[in-house]
Formats: sequence, structure tokens, C-alpha cells
Amino acid sequence: MTESSELARVRAIVEPIASDLDLDVYDIERRGVTVRVTLDTHAGSDGGITLDNLSLATRLISREIDHEDPITTRFTLEVTSPGLERQLRTPAHFQREVGKDITVRFRDPNADPRRIDGQLTAASETDGTLLLDDGTETTFDFDGVDKARTVFEWGPAPKPNAPKKNTAKKPQQAKKANAKQSAASKQASSNKSDSTNSPSNKEKQTS
Repeated sequence: MTESSELARVRAIVEPIASDLDLDVYDIERRGVTVRVTLDTHAGSDGGITLDNLSLATRLISREIDHEDPITTRFTLEVTSPGLERQLRTPAHFQREVGKDITVRFRDPNADPRRIDGQLTAASETDGTLLLDDGTETTFDFDGVDKARTVFEWGPAPKPNAPKKNTAKKPQQAKKANAKQSAASKQASSNKSDSTNSPSNKEKQTS
């Protein structure tokens, strides 16, 4: 039995379970001895998969796979979610992420450029279209892609209608601070001069 046919059998087991839990099978792949099943919420859903759903899915899938034994060799089952930055391996992955920012690296080491970033504006069964930062669009074939993933913008988004910080007064404030510091320096110099001539002042400072 080939690896692709074994993974097809795994998918046949996983899909009904995912459907019952109102989830999608995002991906099934084998990496060495690990069979990774990636589950996700339906495309367009507001929230992501919860830990409770993932835990329940893991128990149900593990039980069915132990019963059906779809893979002849020893393997480790891993049930996971796609995460914030999703790997894009199939046309369905690209089609699901239309409208998102993605980064793409091509197989050809001589490609110029070898990596492109932009907003995925369209995806078919064979190719995708990216809107680049300069406003131009470029189309690429999925067969030529080495790696691709969505790009998650880290950090809080700016609050709408948030007032901008006024930096115009900073130099003036700094000038006032310097003036105060200068006056304080003069006062300290005057006190030092007085203390050298007055034993009582010197005692107060050292006590």
C-alpha cells in the first residue's frame, strides 16, 4: 500500500469525525513516522478551533484509527490546528486564504525574485495572483512553489480615531528643563560656597 493511499484511508476516517464536530480537515500529511492531521473551523468563521474541540477530536480520531488500522507501519498520530500563520500546500489552501497577506518562495533557485510577498487576490486549481506593495499584480503557478504561508501581523492594531501625540512642545519643554537645571546648578554652587565658610552648614550636610 502506497503512502498516498494510506493517507486517503486516514482522511476517510477523519472527515466524518470532523464534520460531526463542525470542523474542516485542513490537511493530512506524513512527516517521517508522524501522521499529522490538521483541523480547522470552516472558512470565514470568526473564531478559531478551541482546545476542547481539538482534544475531543484527538480522542475520537485516535480511537477510530486504532480500530481501522489504516497504516501498515508504525507511526505517531498528531492532531493539531493550523496556527496563526498557515502553511499553504494545496490549491484548496490558497483558495481558502484569498484576501489574506501571504509570502511565497519558489523552487527554482534562479528565480528573480525567488520570494514574493503580497495580498492573495485570486486562486484557481493551478495558480494564484498576488497584489504587490507597488500596486502591480503577479500570477504564479502552484507547481513552482517551494513553500507558502499566510502572514500574521504581530502587535496590536492602532485604535480607530486615536488622537495623535503632539510632539511640537517637546523642544520647548526640554528648553524649560535645561533652564531649571541651570538655575539649580547655580543654587548648588552658591550653597557650596556658603558651606565652605560656615562650619555649621558643613556639619548639617555631613550629619
